[in-house]
Amino acid sequence: MAIGMGELKKGLKIEIEGVPYRIVEYQHVKPGKGAAFVRAKIKSFLDGKVIEKTFHAGDKCEEPNILEKPMQYLYHDGDSYQFMDTESYEQTALSADQVGEAAKWLLDGMAVSVLLHNEKAISVTVPQIVELKIVETPPNFKGDTSSAGKKPATLESGAVVQIPFHILEGETIRVNTETGEYVEKVK
Repeated sequence: MAIGMGELKKGLKIEIEGVPYRIVEYQHVKPGKGAAFVRAKIKSFLDGKVIEKTFHAGDKCEEPNILEKPMQYLYHDGDSYQFMDTESYEQTALSADQVGEAAKWLLDGMAVSVLLHNEKAISVTVPQIVELKIVETPPNFKGDTSSAGKKPATLESGAVVQIPFHILEGETIRVNTETGEYVEKVK
């Protein structure tokens, strides 16, 4: 199905010359003279590269043949990340480039979505909110308050996020994987 310039928005998946992309950023431009156009930054699902593309009125792009399949993350071995289809128990490997930023949120056994393009695994998506345990954070000092500043914390997945001073090592927190920000403490 063809997608017109007016339908473009952040997060939309498109295909250009057989390559699937996700729109990361877009801006609708109406110059004083001439036709309106859309300037977009698009990220390739195949190699993770971000490029800038301009779409003019009348330009069309295709909707990619992308299927999102629920899978379970198994383990990381060198440059390879192993996932298992929860229905057929088939294992799929993705490279570090294909996993990208999602790698810092992955825990063994985590439920994820693997994106398939023409039945070939190309990318992985982790849940937007994940619960992770804090394995290392500086101790609190007298005068630290619960609302003032933030301190760095290393999570069990290896990611480092900024957390409020009152959160301690060993506690579990919720983190937004899209922004990398602390959401709340798990009670």
